[in-house]
Amino acid sequence: MAKQPHLLVESGDVNDIVLLPGDPSRVHRIAGHCADATTVAENREYTVINATYEGTPLSICSTGIGCPSAAIALEELAKVGIETVIRPGTTGALQRGIEIGDMVVATGAAKDEGTTKRYESATYPAVPDFEVLSALVEAAGTDPAGVHIGPIATDDAFYAETEEYVTDWEGAGLLAVEMEAAAIFTIARHKGIRAGAICTVDGNLIVGTQKGETEDEELPAAANDNVDRMIGIALDAVTRLA
Repeated sequence: MAKQPHLLVESGDVNDIVLLPGDPSRVHRIAGHCADATTVAENREYTVINATYEGTPLSICSTGIGCPSAAIALEELAKVGIETVIRPGTTGALQRGIEIGDMVVATGAAKDEGTTKRYESATYPAVPDFEVLSALVEAAGTDPAGVHIGPIATDDAFYAETEEYVTDWEGAGLLAVEMEAAAIFTIARHKGIRAGAICTVDGNLIVGTQKGETEDEELPAAANDNVDRMIGIALDAVTRLA
């Protein structure tokens, strides 16, 4: 099989379990928690690294921002034979009491984006694989403070998340909003791949805090500090799924 046109990988290049952060720099941050890290490919928004964690081989592949680029990554990973993906990302909270730096494990994602509409009806659910969800919940349960488990929204218009949208999401009991999970869950189901997601909260849209508003860095300090906690939970889940 020829190399995939965007990830620049081919069959045998990546491991069965893949972490899918959005930010390419987070690929290297995750690799810093692992051993035997080797860069496989770098192209556009996609960086691919192979590594091991507590003896378990895994790959780490960035998706860039949003469902379209995440869909490309997962489609190409599926073509080279991967079996399981976990998205470790960031998210904006939609409920009071969810603090910056908290964790959200997604039990489903509202499809407020356009990519999945090309795959199936909007009425079909975007949900994680039960085994991956269970592994994330169990891993997070070793230190449950600030961990929230429930449904989220996936949106593809960051700067058009109006008060009307936010109020509707809050009223529906959705915990947070991010930009990739619905496509990852949907495409994974179509391809027979196990998928799940855990995100660090980087702001709360209900109380009016948003990443990048008050500090020089994209993420507030509390969120940035807890990204490593999220990475640890995701890697613990990898060992449970191997």
